[in-house]
Amino acid sequence: MVGQPDAEPGDGRPEVAGIAESHDVLDRVTALDPARRAGEASAAAAVAAGTDATAEAPATDLTAAAFFDVDNTMMVGASIFHFARGLAARKFFTTSDLLGFAWQQVKFRVGGRETDVSGHRDTALSFVAGRPVAEVVALGEEIYDELMADRIWAGTRALAQMHLDAGQRVWLVTATPVELALIIARRLGLTGALGTVAESVDGHYTGRLVGEILHGTAKAHAIRALAVAEGLDLRRCSAYSDSVNDVPMLSAVGTAVAVNPDSELRDTAKERGWQIRDFRTGRKAAKIGVPSVLGAGVVAGAIAAGVAHRRR
Repeated sequence: MVGQPDAEPGDGRPEVAGIAESHDVLDRVTALDPARRAGEASAAAAVAAGTDATAEAPATDLTAAAFFDVDNTMMVGASIFHFARGLAARKFFTTSDLLGFAWQQVKFRVGGRETDVSGHRDTALSFVAGRPVAEVVALGEEIYDELMADRIWAGTRALAQMHLDAGQRVWLVTATPVELALIIARRLGLTGALGTVAESVDGHYTGRLVGEILHGTAKAHAIRALAVAEGLDLRRCSAYSDSVNDVPMLSAVGTAVAVNPDSELRDTAKERGWQIRDFRTGRKAAKIGVPSVLGAGVVAGAIAAGVAHRRR
């Protein structure tokens, strides 16, 4: 892996255009227009690539890249819950809708293993069913500014910038809906994102997924497909995650880094000699250490309570 960062990163990286992933290789190119892309893709992830001709010189290290998980790795907490909070504040949900979504997400994150994922694929994005894609994307931009921008881990962001400064490309790899992942990647000046793809028909979400949730081994498959399409040498690539569920992705690259790791990943990292970076301290670390289980439930409950209070 390249050297340690010594400064806070900045913005100013190129805009992005989407590339949908087939089951074999990333080979379908479209504009970053979810209404145009959705319903056409046949895969479980999408990736964005920089195309701004006015940006600085293109990457010089074309065979090395870095892959970052989002929730609790790049961002404090779960991005989908920050998004849900923002939607709830805009009265996007009914109380029953929110509680149902929250319960599904908590079950997914408590279980979170490969055997549990299939049961969640058709409920993961049910909360946007029937909504215009353009509306949800626009709200995602607003909610990023309101609730997510201040939750980016400065240390992880610096690690990503370190790779960019070395001329390498950097992708987010997350179970988060790809539209939201693309917003986060663009705002951070990264190369692009791989995320879960939501189906849409005539510019409206159906609530179903295209392919599977980008989770566990699916992340490893996605970065291997990306490596083939982009000419990357995975032995020269790096991956960063907080969760033991991402061991397949971490194992697929030459340099694996556990960032703010859960206890299982910390043990695995020690056993395998992987690097460990923990940007949490004291009680803050303890609170975030079980982020996807208790934290998700508490946040969801708070949202539901707020919605119910407004309705009363």
